[in-house]
Amino acid sequence: MKVTKRVGDLTIEVEGETQKDVFKALAGAEEVFAEQICGKCGSTNIRCIVRINDGNEFYEMRCMDCGARLAFGSHKKGGGMFPKRKDADGNYLPNNGWQKWNPKTKSLE
Repeated sequence: MKVTKRVGDLTIEVEGETQKDVFKALAGAEEVFAEQICGKCGSTNIRCIVRINDGNEFYEMRCMDCGARLAFGSHKKGGGMFPKRKDADGNYLPNNGWQKWNPKTKSLE
């Protein structure tokens, strides 16, 4: 079975053998691609970015207006992605996970 759904400005098409398969695929796609505005400044001028550093790939959405980013992690099984909205201790990050590098404090804020 094939399903097409609008998610913001995008049209997502997923396939699955069962309704549960399609539902899971839609949920995963929406979790990644539904982000339409920067959590720091509210701009809609955001882009998908893939950075490669020392052979590792880093996926993020970046605001082209203020420079904030929303980092994505990868599931260990299945290759799916998820937005990183929590810190290493499991606490929710401010701005729904959108962070911006502060050169003065040399940290993400």
